[in-house]
Amino acid sequence: MTDLDLSKIKKVFFIGIGGIGISGGALFALAREMEVSGVNDEENSKTLEPLREAGIEIFLVKKQSLAQDFLLRNVNHSQDFVSLPLADLYVYSDAWVYRGPEVIEKARKTGKPVMSYFEMLGEFAKEYKVIAVSGTHGKTTTTAMIAEIMIDAELDPTVVVGSFMKKFESNFRAGKSEYLVVEADEYNRHFLNFHPFIGVVTNIESDHLDYYKNLADIKDAFDQFLSQSENKIFDYQKYLDKVPKLLVPGEHNRKNAAAALAVADILNIKLEDAQKSLSEFSGTSRRLEKKGETKEGAIIYDDYAHHPTEIRASIQALRELYSKQGEGQKKITILFQPHLYSRTKALFDDFAKCFKGADKVLLLPIYFAREDKDESVSSEKLAKAINETISKTGNSAEAFSDFQSAEEFVKTLNLGPEDIFVTMGAGEAYKVVDKI
Repeated sequence: MTDLDLSKIKKVFFIGIGGIGISGGALFALAREMEVSGVNDEENSKTLEPLREAGIEIFLVKKQSLAQDFLLRNVNHSQDFVSLPLADLYVYSDAWVYRGPEVIEKARKTGKPVMSYFEMLGEFAKEYKVIAVSGTHGKTTTTAMIAEIMIDAELDPTVVVGSFMKKFESNFRAGKSEYLVVEADEYNRHFLNFHPFIGVVTNIESDHLDYYKNLADIKDAFDQFLSQSENKIFDYQKYLDKVPKLLVPGEHNRKNAAAALAVADILNIKLEDAQKSLSEFSGTSRRLEKKGETKEGAIIYDDYAHHPTEIRASIQALRELYSKQGEGQKKITILFQPHLYSRTKALFDDFAKCFKGADKVLLLPIYFAREDKDESVSSEKLAKAINETISKTGNSAEAFSDFQSAEEFVKTLNLGPEDIFVTMGAGEAYKVVDKI
């Protein structure tokens, strides 16, 4: 879908509105004075409450009801209806291509425009000078760093990012300038919806092999993204020695900050001003986020890492952080939920090795998201591979058949002051800490 006349779009209905990315898109549409409503298949207070507070009407549909004539329940008024609300535009999240294809098809039968979240962002972006941040890893943090540098420099950007920025506790910021800072996902070649003023590539690695053929195919997509960018940032090594001391730990965050400094340079922001912003940057939600301590003194983190490279980086960052603070050698226990059968299968050997440095690894069932179950791969098989690969270092892995079993086991660990406990993955591992 291209060349959408936005002046004719008065009402937008979001399918899967509770997703961390698309919920920001809903706020973007609202900021453009469009009437916004949407549907989600589960309650998610972190993303849905800000939307409700903004006046957006949200309908919840039970997953098992999706095939039953699209029966949607209005949770605010307890009224059932069997047709989608009338809208000028229907926008869907990728997850709903699998989780609710019937709803997307229902939208198409209205004869109105139907597009993915990133197609919508691409249309909105045509009115801005876009700074689009792509890469296999580090997109969210780098986007947030760039946004904070620009805000502090009074460039007043509009920002859409795939996490909650701690500075203003939202995944969207409405600015009044010509600039739009956006996290540009490479999945499904979504980032090709943008023709950026500045295009950033943080790194490239094999991922999303449920869509891409191989690494060469991935590189071709990134090459096209850079070719569509007026200014290109993909080699930012010369800025590494200019990165100030950061509040967020790890070498990967130093690299993210270096990419942000490269953007600041193009925007003619003074180096010392950009460095000050970076030195005060406190991170984003679910990116090695310290949640607090238990009454027994165990330190709790939540982390979105779902690729072997990201897992290694998070473990290294924790070891670096606590050794520098003179805490001594703490025990790291990770509760990990693999994300996608395809990713787990394609990168199985890397997953088996990447937990080196952790003392114990607990595995939840694979989060399928947008896929059918693949019996050839499982958390049980991954746990066995982890033990065979790194057991000589004293590490151990164990898989659980469901969340309740994992919750009960965690309660028996008697975590105390010597422990760091991390919920990890792009799925729902964080819910275990919420329960216990």
